[in-house]
Amino acid sequence: MPQSQPATSRPNTPEQLRAFFQQHGVRDVECLFADISGYPRGKLMPADRFADGAELRICQAIPMQAVTGEYSYNPVFPDSDPDVRMLPDYNTLTLAPWASTARAVALHDCLELNGELCTFAPRSTLKRVLAQYMTLGLTPVVAPEIEFYLTAANSDPALALAPPTVRGGRAEVGQSAFSLNMLNELAPFWDEFRAALVTLHIDADTWIHEVGPTQYEINLMHGNAVAVADQAFLFKYAAREIALKHGLNAVFMAKPIAGSSGSSMHLHTSVVDAAGANVFSLPDGSASPLFGQFIAGLQTFGPELMLMFAPNVNSYRRYVAGSQAPTNMAWGFDNRTTGLRVPASAPVARRVENRVAGADANPYLAIAATLAAGLAGLQQQLQASEPLASNGYDEAHGLPRSLDEALQKMQQSALARQAFGDDFVTGYCAVKALEHAHYQSEVSAWERRYLLPQV
Repeated sequence: MPQSQPATSRPNTPEQLRAFFQQHGVRDVECLFADISGYPRGKLMPADRFADGAELRICQAIPMQAVTGEYSYNPVFPDSDPDVRMLPDYNTLTLAPWASTARAVALHDCLELNGELCTFAPRSTLKRVLAQYMTLGLTPVVAPEIEFYLTAANSDPALALAPPTVRGGRAEVGQSAFSLNMLNELAPFWDEFRAALVTLHIDADTWIHEVGPTQYEINLMHGNAVAVADQAFLFKYAAREIALKHGLNAVFMAKPIAGSSGSSMHLHTSVVDAAGANVFSLPDGSASPLFGQFIAGLQTFGPELMLMFAPNVNSYRRYVAGSQAPTNMAWGFDNRTTGLRVPASAPVARRVENRVAGADANPYLAIAATLAAGLAGLQQQLQASEPLASNGYDEAHGLPRSLDEALQKMQQSALARQAFGDDFVTGYCAVKALEHAHYQSEVSAWERRYLLPQV
């Protein structure tokens, strides 16, 4: 995977910003960042104030807001709930294609008032890992494959999600992988979504229909890890917003429909040196020792970082034998039954595909975890297992089976604390523990169905 070209320069001076806003009739700017769930949070600012460089602040705790809307009271979060500054990354400034009136959008870093990156913000976490690569003169190159469902509107969370009605007046029943007919369904949504990706400068590659009913996969082109994570974040935001405009839900849950395929976010990763050469390949085209060491790092530390690949209780429903969702960190050449797949490629594109992360994972954190584990393998010169040519599901289940188990592993992980910072790990685990406790207090349909009449 050769390194992609840098993004075209965007407006970044007050004069350029004002001209851009005037040209497009922009009234407001969505000042955004991703919280730990990958959900967009921030503030709406008048365009003229944004162009003037007006200071923008937000509570430090917001990046660590739980999916339930709650906040952890772990001591790692100051009782005073201090501010952090929101600093725009002008390279991300573009138009907001989902807005009903002309509006721009810009991603922001969260900075402490002393100028340091806020340790609780996912974009900061990824940047922290990348800085460790930079000290070695290395740069990761990443490409995600993002799967999701389009479902009918769902106003009652007690009801199961259902596929929408498509052409011919019927709902799709699934098992139509790679069908072009099925890919042509829901054309009004796809037309608008495709245009939105162009507006957002999201570099999409191939589009396919997946196995589940109205389940799809879109691959993004490889590039700089932060830029690619930004694109994946905006991809999910745009898909949800535009789906709602068409009476649909774009669903990125790892296992949204019982009995149907789960949704993943496969991450293809290579590493290049200062000259842009893929360090996973030697000059003669063979695999370098670094390639095996990177794989070994994922095998060794991937289970400890599972909470970043599978961050929700629903995530663990996806890991089913025979489903092409992995159950261990075995690796193999072009073997989709393993957690780590090495696609057939030319030496310049030699890479590892991490198949563990779900579509519900925060792209910043899933990429950060992949890179941190691989880097540890390089630094410790770890030895990978032998490549697996047989069925990976015949191997032992080597991944945590529940959110609770993954939470315990990450709390005890020395690598996580070294790579992401002690405060991030403490805070992230505290929020996930809060979410798990909230889930445990819920009485499910299964309990009412079987226990109510029999116990």
